[in-house]
Amino acid sequence: MPQEPIKTPSRRLLLLVGAAALIVAGGDVTVGVVDRADANRQLVQWTNQEAVPTVQLAKLEHGAAEQSLVLPGTLQPYNKASIYARVAGYLKNWQQDIGAEVKAGQVLATIDTPDLDQQLAQARANLATAEANERVAVVTAQRWHSLAAAQWVSQQANDEKAGAAAANKAIADAAQANVRQLEALESFKSIVAPFDGVVTQRNTDVGALVNVGSGNAGPALFEVSDLHKVRIYVQVPQAYSAGLTPGLKATFEMPQYPGQQFEATLITTSRAMDANSRSMLVELQADNPDGKFAQGTYCQVHFQLPVDPNMVRVPATALMPVDHGVQIAVLGDGSKAVLKTVQLGRDFGDSVEVTAGLSPTDRVIDSPTETLQSGDAVQLAPTPGPATAKRAAAPPPASAPN
Repeated sequence: MPQEPIKTPSRRLLLLVGAAALIVAGGDVTVGVVDRADANRQLVQWTNQEAVPTVQLAKLEHGAAEQSLVLPGTLQPYNKASIYARVAGYLKNWQQDIGAEVKAGQVLATIDTPDLDQQLAQARANLATAEANERVAVVTAQRWHSLAAAQWVSQQANDEKAGAAAANKAIADAAQANVRQLEALESFKSIVAPFDGVVTQRNTDVGALVNVGSGNAGPALFEVSDLHKVRIYVQVPQAYSAGLTPGLKATFEMPQYPGQQFEATLITTSRAMDANSRSMLVELQADNPDGKFAQGTYCQVHFQLPVDPNMVRVPATALMPVDHGVQIAVLGDGSKAVLKTVQLGRDFGDSVEVTAGLSPTDRVIDSPTETLQSGDAVQLAPTPGPATAKRAAAPPPASAPN
């Protein structure tokens, strides 16, 4: 049977298929061009953002109304007297030992002074002789005065007898003064307490040779301390001396009374800095009604010093050392960095006090780069969170393939 002829596509059909193919190809090209432009725009935007430094703000600690200062101190008696002998001899006896509470004028010990006793006896004998000679001279002068009035003797002879009487009176007065001096020394045979207090030292015993004075005579015989109040001496560093004014309250504690604090009041300061330690000696006083405090005791004194309300404490990582001091970068208007020169106070290791150059309202940049300058644009890091962390971990957009 005869074969049917093969039908070829019509021209119209071929044109329609070609047009459809061109439309599809043209759409793919358009989409590729748009995607590549968008990717390039995102890449440029990301690059520009990365060119601006991202900074974080430092956490600041503003000064409190007071700051605590703890320093070692030493307790001393309100009054303390080292008692030496005023006369030489041998210690006859002592009545009070260390720790004894004594009253003013109470006898602590007695000195045996045989030499002084003999000197006093001799002085009294000389005084008796001088007084006898004075009486004879006065009677004689009176008689010669009567004779001179009757012109039985010359006026010259009368004046001589009157002068002799005056001289003998002066001799008697001198003898009397010598006796009183020795009697005063005799009173020092009894060693007495100068004020109410406690005997804190006894450096002699019965029969010991006692010398006069305190030069090379050896240690004091006794020491008496008035402990109804105590003085507390503290060396305060120069940086804190401005806040120390009379009347400032403080507390102190001692190792022998753990957990107990006692009150004290600052009385005065030396107004002088020690050249070696650059510290000032200050004196506090505390009442001691129970007698708990002993002289020479070590203690820890707690001061509460007033603080400048504008003082700010910043992390050490915010500091930017320069040739002539220290600077701190703050975030200014328009997200611009501003460098400020500051003065530092106390250094706490991980943080430091800024005493001048910084306002409590400043936003301090933490860990600024070394190349950061005033006026440089910066961007503040977003607050950490899940979404922020996800964006921070994402890589930069890749450019579209050609």
